[in-house]
Amino acid sequence: MASSRQIPSIDRLLQRPAQRRAAADHGRDETTAATREAAQELRAALAAGRDVAASTDAIENWIDRRVETLLAHRVVPSLARVINATGVIIHTNLGRAPLAAEAADRASSIASGYSNLEYDLVSGSRGHRHIHAERLLCDLTGSEAAAVVNNNAAGTLLVLAALAAGREVIVSRGELVEIGGGFRVPDVMAQSGAILREVGTTNRTRVADYAAAVSDRTALVLRVHPSNFRVEGFVERPLLADLSALAHRLHLPLFEDLGSGWLDLDPAKPAGLDDEPGVGASIRAGADLVAFSGDKLLGGPQSGLIVGRRDLVDRVRRHPLMRALRADKLTYAALETTLALWARAPARTRIPVYRMLSMTAAEIGRRAASVVDRLKTSPSLRCSIVDGVSTIGGGSAPGSALATRLIAVSADGLSAAKLEAHLREGTPPVIARIQDNRVVIDLRTVDEADDAAVVEMLRRAGISAV
Repeated sequence: MASSRQIPSIDRLLQRPAQRRAAADHGRDETTAATREAAQELRAALAAGRDVAASTDAIENWIDRRVETLLAHRVVPSLARVINATGVIIHTNLGRAPLAAEAADRASSIASGYSNLEYDLVSGSRGHRHIHAERLLCDLTGSEAAAVVNNNAAGTLLVLAALAAGREVIVSRGELVEIGGGFRVPDVMAQSGAILREVGTTNRTRVADYAAAVSDRTALVLRVHPSNFRVEGFVERPLLADLSALAHRLHLPLFEDLGSGWLDLDPAKPAGLDDEPGVGASIRAGADLVAFSGDKLLGGPQSGLIVGRRDLVDRVRRHPLMRALRADKLTYAALETTLALWARAPARTRIPVYRMLSMTAAEIGRRAASVVDRLKTSPSLRCSIVDGVSTIGGGSAPGSALATRLIAVSADGLSAAKLEAHLREGTPPVIARIQDNRVVIDLRTVDEADDAAVVEMLRRAGISAV
């Protein structure tokens, strides 16, 4: 066994052909750091008595291989594609809404070259990015104007800063919600410079409560959709039309933070969305501005969409915060394509979120049966199909339960936790859940093209259990 004294100097190692090639690919500083790390690892291994190299040549070859591995790991992206088999459609931890293939292709096309993001092709002069997606947003919601920012919280912050900084905003106590990540409506309002004026109680707020709070300090009335929770029992909340009538009688704008952004274009809503308000309905009921997400029920890229009266949207666009919160060209590309699919009723099923919401338990059951049939050749796996529920997630439609069919899987010699970990740590990672001490797969949130990958990852897990 070689000794640590036989490890060459870093300078000498860097002269080796493998290290020279590495420096050309990764840079000398990165290669030097990796070489030092590899030499230190080898020194520790030899000191521990591990028989990792028997000669100077073996030492140098070991370091060459280790440097190559270290440098390769440093440039591997941490963000990876995963298969969502949890049945949670808008899974916040897994990137929320997957894009339609057309939207992803459009973003890729725009990303790979230049675009007319802020260039007027007719006049040949500087243009405005605000025009992109505006026509489609107005057509789909019945609004006069629209603006796009990087998420819905940003949209709410910007509207409050532009229309209410230094003045009071009236909001019901029952709507002072906290969204994911610990962000709270009162905190967002404070950052905007607006002053919170609470009215009503947690469970009951009436139009008269808003009217009593109006003063010469009032800038606007805010209505927040409590999208991530539900209050039941002894409750009261004004109709949006009644709140709008009050605000307009007192010459105040009514702003609604709608959250999830369901476009109410279909005669019937998919299961689970019965109580979810639509953007167009809010505009028709008299909301002057509505902010909502582009990456939840709309099924597009992460973005915050602001629609409503043109004079108010113009004020929002002119606010200095707009530059900090505006969307980029990739967002506009994916958003416009997603909206174009919404505009054509037959094309809506090409939006993954819409398609998942529309799936029946029978459809999912047929796919599940096919997957189970393909796993019959894996003797260590025990699979069955059971009834279950999917959820919408993402703070949308709280308490939603969509009937589904689950593949329940167990493996000989593996606990449910170990099997779930095997799936999660595979390539590609399959994210499942555990129910009744078995791993369950919900194909509602799995693209049908990925069914084969799910089968393969389950087979690999079964082999590891043998």
